[in-house]
Amino acid sequence: MLRALAEAGIRPDLVVGTSIGAVNGAFVAADPAAAAGRLTDLWRGESLGVVFSETLLGRAVRLARSGTHLHAIEPLRKLLGDKLPVEDFAELQLPFHCVAASIEHATARWFSRGPIVPAVMASCAVPGLLPPVEIDGQHYFDGGLVDSIPVGRAVALGARVVYVLQVGRIESPLPVPTRPWEVGLVAFEIARRHRFHEEIAAVPEGVQVHVLPTGGERLPPGLGQFRYRGKNKVSISIDRAYAASARYLAQVTGRC
Repeated sequence: MLRALAEAGIRPDLVVGTSIGAVNGAFVAADPAAAAGRLTDLWRGESLGVVFSETLLGRAVRLARSGTHLHAIEPLRKLLGDKLPVEDFAELQLPFHCVAASIEHATARWFSRGPIVPAVMASCAVPGLLPPVEIDGQHYFDGGLVDSIPVGRAVALGARVVYVLQVGRIESPLPVPTRPWEVGLVAFEIARRHRFHEEIAAVPEGVQVHVLPTGGERLPPGLGQFRYRGKNKVSISIDRAYAASARYLAQVTGRC
């Protein structure tokens, strides 16, 4: 999607992101021209394996010991520290805001200054998968709990044309849960998608919102759309999203 936007001559003035979108958004804000290439290399490489490296037994042991999560947060911290070209929001080429869910205050906390890595980690701390992230004595979970696709934040910051780069789950139907562990996943996804639809409905007149297509097939109902460790289809997904987004942008910009 980033490659298609660049080829269409569209350069962002502002980046907002949630969860994995906070990771991608930080790379875009740090170096817009090189972001597509950097992220392609990142996600086609071993990054997923590094961040979620525990074996099934290791995950079971960590869950038993912690009582709250399957994976350690340190691999994500190291990945961001090693791969991001800057350390502080002030060093970014573009304004960047990412959101996390405050546990103590049960509300959204937006980060736009200070060290980048803790803020992005907080935005990515998926409950059950990763532990909450502590910043200045407060604890945070994944930003998707409070604002999964933050169109409203972009508009509040002055955006008048918004491009949503999403990973496709909003295009796929949800399953009816049949197991205890499925209930939380489905409930979280319902809340996430509902918030997005509410934000789209509340977009003021005169603001354009473009949800770029992934080009992928709609996933059937089931837990497959919640998988997070496999990278077998990353290259296919990248190519499909590029082709679909390029076609879409050609239509909306009048380019051939």
